[in-house]
Amino acid sequence: MRIILAPDKFKGSLSAPDVAKHLAAGLRSAQDGLEIDLMPVADGGEGTVDAVVTSGFSRVSVTVQGPTGQPVSADFAIKDNVAVIEMAAASGLAVLPNGELAPLAATTYGTGQLVAAAMDRGCTEIVLGVGGSATTDGGAGMLAALGATFKDSAGRHLPPGGGALATVTNIDLGKLDPRMGAVRFTLASDVDNPLLGPDGAATIFGPQKGATTAHVAHLEKSLERYFRVMANALGTAAVDALDAPGAGAAGGTGYAALAVLSAKRRSGIEVILELTGLAEKIHGADLVVTGEGSLDEQSLFGKAPMGVASAARAAGVPVVAVCGRTTLSAETLGKAGFAHSYALTSLEPDTKLCMQNAGVLVTEIGALIGARLGQIGQEEESSYV
Repeated sequence: MRIILAPDKFKGSLSAPDVAKHLAAGLRSAQDGLEIDLMPVADGGEGTVDAVVTSGFSRVSVTVQGPTGQPVSADFAIKDNVAVIEMAAASGLAVLPNGELAPLAATTYGTGQLVAAAMDRGCTEIVLGVGGSATTDGGAGMLAALGATFKDSAGRHLPPGGGALATVTNIDLGKLDPRMGAVRFTLASDVDNPLLGPDGAATIFGPQKGATTAHVAHLEKSLERYFRVMANALGTAAVDALDAPGAGAAGGTGYAALAVLSAKRRSGIEVILELTGLAEKIHGADLVVTGEGSLDEQSLFGKAPMGVASAARAAGVPVVAVCGRTTLSAETLGKAGFAHSYALTSLEPDTKLCMQNAGVLVTEIGALIGARLGQIGQEEESSYV
């Protein structure tokens, strides 16, 4: 039997490659002679670089400016002329010093440095995976790293962060890196929020990055001013991008990507399926195993496991889900295309212990799947009839 293991990360416990390795160990302990392909996935956030590296991209490490100005080592991936950038590696919550949130001051400057590093290596297609950011600066930091300038009424350069955009009066895009004109950018994001308003970047995502009610109000005003000045500098493209799906992604970085970089927004998992060739490799497999840490209502809206399940179902291959926990009913999971689901909490109800021992538990789940491989295939085949 040929089995494809395509899980996302179990956030706080295991990376996607680690989940796949533990599943493979469990499967092999239960069945001899299995052909197992490890193809971890991601949806544009943390783990995106890991996913494409597993499928043949090369990892590149560079030192960039972190979200609060400290140097951080950040990886991106390249293959031929294509680069995959994981914004979280340079400007994410996970790289904040001591985990201290900085809702007004966090900058996307390091993400712009990753874009420049990719162009330095001759890349003409750049995928921006923008999940997990610590920032709400509208992508201004990213643009600054690429040559844009942001000044106040006194002609002073603004300090980093979304909070400072409240005083922006001049945005100069004239010195943007000219190489960007030859680059095709893709915004890999499942977020469809606009830049401003009750569903915008500050209101919806600011609190996740440490913003108080007062911070949210300030950031909203800052982003509104940023938009107005950007519209003066850029014209129609800035206006068109304001309410475009994905403009509010990563604290408004989506807006900068759409308006200034002329990026095209696509589903993160759709991009990963294409870059890794997973959709094609599923054909002819006997089983696909996917999953993530928490399989819940949010998962149903474009998260990685649903994208994998859709591809598997299109190929007529049964798919099962493995997760830390799930809040979804068997009926809901069935409608989503899953033949069965396995939650670590079924083996260890204590969530703290479950996370601490996730590797061992995932291996046990792999063995359970291995023990009933024939049944899974038969069940799924009959349900397609």
